[in-house]
Amino acid sequence: MKAVGFSRFGGPEVLEIVDLPDPHPGRGQVRIAVRAAGVNPSDWKKRKGLMNGGLPQTMGYEAAGVVDELGDGVADVAIGDRVFGLSAEGAAQAELAVLSHYAPIPSSLDFPGAAALPAAIETATRALDQLGVGSGSTLLINGASGSVGAAAVQLAVVRGARVIGTAGPANHEYLRSLGAEPVAYGEGLAERVRGLTPDGVDLALDVAGSGVLAELIELAGGPQDVVTIADFGGAQQYGVRFSSGDAGRALHALADIGELIESGRFSLPVAQTFPLAEIAQAHRVSEDGHVRGKLVLLVG
Repeated sequence: MKAVGFSRFGGPEVLEIVDLPDPHPGRGQVRIAVRAAGVNPSDWKKRKGLMNGGLPQTMGYEAAGVVDELGDGVADVAIGDRVFGLSAEGAAQAELAVLSHYAPIPSSLDFPGAAALPAAIETATRALDQLGVGSGSTLLINGASGSVGAAAVQLAVVRGARVIGTAGPANHEYLRSLGAEPVAYGEGLAERVRGLTPDGVDLALDVAGSGVLAELIELAGGPQDVVTIADFGGAQQYGVRFSSGDAGRALHALADIGELIESGRFSLPVAQTFPLAEIAQAHRVSEDGHVRGKLVLLVG
């Protein structure tokens, strides 16, 4: 099968379409003929050598497609079903992918729309679970207009939270449409937030990693009420929880999202699609950092 890979670290030009042996699912897993695969910031961090040091490497942790092979013990889907999910092997940007966790694609979604979901909703749900976001909470999300931030806004609103989200002015109306109260990021953030909620916030989630943890701690009343998914160094410096999948993933998000999508309470836009062969350009757009919604590769 054809897949995205690289054998040296560097810029987007190191990415290649390589031939790999067809994978096969293990117990409890399914294989899909991939129709679309998500692109995430972690992809270009891997490519640069900032994560996972070995070489060569494959790419991609989320995909959507059609089940074409079942692992032992799988009884909840059948060959030919449309599913989306997560690949533990990190090789989902390929013609075939093994999904370790999966769910049916909501009937209203196409393959690109489904491929946009897994990483964003799992990450957002995990962080909200760790913060204990619930009805009556006031939550500040730093970096609310990207795919994870937009997912976190909507999922927090569903839980009954009041959400304040930081974004550039061009994305303020978008955040309002998701149910958040927008504020501009940058110098003076704490004052702007206090203009909306004079006593600060109950909880804060840092999605952007833009060096604002000290302000988030001040607004939330302490590091115990702040989680970051993007600032590992800052988390260590300030005693803030860094959310990663190492402590357990929020895999219930995959099964839960369909009902929210079909009832109109959740959507995640696909910002741009690329053929698999244009993976380098997808990385350039991702690394530029000004994407509202999700970048998705089209396969097959």
